[in-house]
Amino acid sequence: MGEIISAQQLRLAAKGKVNESNMNSVLVALNTYGAQFGLDKPHRLAHFLAQIMHESGAFRYDREIWGPTKAQKGYEGRKDLGNTQPGDGKKFAGHGPIQVTGRANTREYHAWCKKHIGGSVPDFVSKPDLINTDPWEGLSALWYWDTRSLNTWADQGDIETITRRVNGGKNGLADRMDYYGRVALVLLGYKPDNVRQFQADRRLEIDGDVGPKTRAALHGELVALVPGEMSKPNVTVAPVVEEKTVVEEKPVVPVAVDKQVKEKTNQSGWLIGLLGSLGTVITWLSGQNWQTVAAMGGVAVVALLLLLLLRRQIIAAVKDIRGAVES
Repeated sequence: MGEIISAQQLRLAAKGKVNESNMNSVLVALNTYGAQFGLDKPHRLAHFLAQIMHESGAFRYDREIWGPTKAQKGYEGRKDLGNTQPGDGKKFAGHGPIQVTGRANTREYHAWCKKHIGGSVPDFVSKPDLINTDPWEGLSALWYWDTRSLNTWADQGDIETITRRVNGGKNGLADRMDYYGRVALVLLGYKPDNVRQFQADRRLEIDGDVGPKTRAALHGELVALVPGEMSKPNVTVAPVVEEKTVVEEKPVVPVAVDKQVKEKTNQSGWLIGLLGSLGTVITWLSGQNWQTVAAMGGVAVVALLLLLLLRRQIIAAVKDIRGAVES
């Protein structure tokens, strides 16, 4: 069987020195069994390796580092992981480049190996550390990829969905995209950091970013490496972007309108009150009789009361208008 990818290509794609032993475990599994699970196709391989290299720190780690952390202490007794026996939490901590975690997953991995690999499969449930032997270490990543049907999303170039299936969220998405670009460029004969040259050759915007259009172009080039692959209905090469829920924005009367109405009517009230008081005092000082002074004061009071009534009506009208517009 031909080599799917070489050690030299993986070293190039990595962002630093790799652990040769861990990297070789993945190579052994890929070059021996990769074709059986569709990973001999470069466009799928690029996504597979991007996830593996992020999860393992470019092959530096092949098992979960035990603290124990608060999260690791929580492994104990977790029924969703099948950890039903005392000590299962630590015993079944993550093994392999994508970390097989829990008694249930370890049991499923063993059954998968019996079905698809055959021969003498180690008893991983009794001795989970045997997962970290060849070819089982690298195969554990193939098990995860196969049982989650991730080739489906790799055929569409959908790294966001693959990341959610691997991670449960989108942690490290930027790093996974970066690794995808590096692996894809190496598979296409470019230097791993020469995305600008690739963009220039494909007449894309030269920004050095492995964005949706650049990923689509890389994906299309990788697909084209396999004759007839481009014509398959399950393979797409259009840019994949996240679907976003479009929320229709309703017109809104700004809350600031209320504030302005209140401020202006308050200012007017103070002004009328001040002028009324001043007029009353001037009338009294000018020697007018008490009836004239009282009349002047009464006019000021009536004006102020009318303004207060009008203020309440204006504020109520603004609220009614807002409610009608926003509904």
